[in-house]
Amino acid sequence: MLAELSIKNFAIIEALSITFEKGLTVLTGETGAGKSIIIDAIHLLAGGRGSADFVRHGEEKAEIEGLFQLEDSKHPVFTKALEFGIDIEEGMVILRRDISRTGKSVCRINGKLVTISTLREIGSTIVDIHGQHEHQELMDETRHMSLLDQYGSEEILASHGEYMQVFRRYEQTLQKLKALSENDQQTAHRLDLIQFQLDEILKANLKLNEDEELYEEKRKLSNFERVFEAIQSGYTALHGEQKGLDWLGMVMGHLEDAAALDEAYKEIFEAVSNSFYQLEDAARSLRNDLDGLEYDPIRLNQIEDRLNELNQLKRKYGKTIDEILEYAAKIEEEIETLQNKETHISELEIELTSIKKDLILEAKQLTELRHKWAEKLTSLIHKELKALYMEKTVFEIRVQSDSLHFSKNGVDQVEFYISTNPGEPLKPLSKVASGGELSRIMLALKSIFSKHQGVTSIIFDEVDTGVSGRVAQSIAEKIYKVATGSQVLCISHLPQVAAMADTHLFISKIINGGRTKTFVTPLLFNEKINEIGRMISGAEITDLTKKHAEELLYLAEENKKSGSVGVRN
Repeated sequence: MLAELSIKNFAIIEALSITFEKGLTVLTGETGAGKSIIIDAIHLLAGGRGSADFVRHGEEKAEIEGLFQLEDSKHPVFTKALEFGIDIEEGMVILRRDISRTGKSVCRINGKLVTISTLREIGSTIVDIHGQHEHQELMDETRHMSLLDQYGSEEILASHGEYMQVFRRYEQTLQKLKALSENDQQTAHRLDLIQFQLDEILKANLKLNEDEELYEEKRKLSNFERVFEAIQSGYTALHGEQKGLDWLGMVMGHLEDAAALDEAYKEIFEAVSNSFYQLEDAARSLRNDLDGLEYDPIRLNQIEDRLNELNQLKRKYGKTIDEILEYAAKIEEEIETLQNKETHISELEIELTSIKKDLILEAKQLTELRHKWAEKLTSLIHKELKALYMEKTVFEIRVQSDSLHFSKNGVDQVEFYISTNPGEPLKPLSKVASGGELSRIMLALKSIFSKHQGVTSIIFDEVDTGVSGRVAQSIAEKIYKVATGSQVLCISHLPQVAAMADTHLFISKIINGGRTKTFVTPLLFNEKINEIGRMISGAEITDLTKKHAEELLYLAEENKKSGSVGVRN
C-alpha cells in the first residue's frame, strides 16, 4: 500500500505530506483544489510522462516521493527489483522523482538512481491508475490473454510452462535448420572462415594455464640480476671467515662449555646449536642455487613471442585459453555439420516434425484450459455487471486459435467482446461503451482482476463520472469491494462513493500573498456529513441535505458490517 506521499513545488502545491491508510480512501473537494494534481504526482512516481509545466512557478524543481509498504513477500515487485539490482528491506519501496524547470527528470528507487523506464516497470507492479478518459490497461486487447491466464491461476500457468519447454526446443531446432538451409555461397564462406580459425587455434598447440606459467617464468627471468645479487649477498653474509656461521659457531662452542659446567645453559646451547645447523643447511642450498642460476636472454625472447601469440588469439577467440579451446571445439562441431549439411538437414527435419507433434499437443491442452476458464470468467463478469445494473449487457471472451502459428503464448489470440444494448452485435471491448458504461465495465473487471494482478494500490480518478442514482450506489459498493483486496484511492464527485470511504480526505486551497496553496484534511464523522451534504446539494447545505448525508453514512456502515456490499439479486 501507499503509506506516505510527499509533494513539493508541484503545480499549485507548495509542500504537502499525506499519510494514507488501508482500504478505501476518497478524496473530495471543490474543482481546482488540487485533487487530480495529487493523482498526477502519484502517476509520475509510477513512471508517467513528466514535463517542466509540473514545476511550481518560480521554483527550480518539483520533488515527489512515495513510501510503499508490501506485506506479501511473493509480490512481483521483489522479482523486478532483483532484476534491476535494487535492494528492498523490510518490505519498503521508496519511489522518488525530481523534475527540474528544464524538464529533466531524476528518478530513484530506494535511493538508487534509475531510468524512467525502470521506474515505470517497478511502479506498474505496485500502482494501477485509472482515469476517466485514460486508456485503460483492461481495455488493451494485448493484455486480455495474460488476464485470462492469471485468472486460470496455477492450472493454466502449469500448462503454459510445459508448452514453453517444448516451444524452446522447437525454436532452437528451427533456428538450426534455418542456418543450415542458407544458400551454398553463404555456407561456403562460413566454412572457409571457421576452418581458418580452427587451423589457427590448432597450430598454436595451446595448453591449459600455459599463459600463467609463462608469465611466472618471465617474471623470474626479468628479475634475474636482482635475485642473483640478493642470493649471493645472503650467502656471503653467512659463509666464510668472520661471517655469520663463523661467529655463530663460536657462540655455540662457548655455550657448550657453559652447559657442561651448569645444566641451566643446556637449553640455550641446544637452541643455538639447532639454529647453526639450520643456517648451515640454508647456506648450502644458497650455494647450490647460485651454481644453478643462469641468465638466458634467448628464453626470455621466446616467452615474449609466445605470450604475444596467445594474446592475439585471446583478442579473436576468447579471454582465456580455456575459452579459446571451447570455441575451437564449437566450430569444429560446426565444420562437421556444414561438411555433412544434407545429412544434418534431414536429421533436423525429422527432429522438428517430432517436436512439432509434441508442441501441437501442448498447445491444444493450453487452448482447452483457456476455453474452460474463459467460460468461468464470463459467468463471473456477467454476475458483476448485473450488480452494476447492466443485466442486458452481453460479455464474451473469444479464444481464437491458429494451429499453424506458434508463439510464446501458444496458438491462441484472446480478446474481450461486449454488447451493451440488446440487438447490437458484440464488438471488441476497446471500441465500445460510453463514459458511464465504460466506468461500470472497468469496475466489474477490476473487481475480479485486482485479486490476480498483485497491485497494492489502485487509483480511480473520477471514474464515476456520468452516473447517478442506483447506478452510483452500485459503483460505490463495487469500488469498496475492490478496496477489500487492495488499497484504493478514489477521486469522486458522488456522495455515495464518499459515504463508503474508510478514510475521507478533503482537498482545499487558499490564496495567500497572490499564491495558491493546497491543503489535505482528514475528515471526522461530523465533517464528513457537511462535505457529503455539499456534494449532494452544492454550495447551500440545508438541514435536509445534512440528514440525507448522515443517512448515507449510516447505510454505508451497515452494508459494510453486513457484508452485503456489491451483492444484488
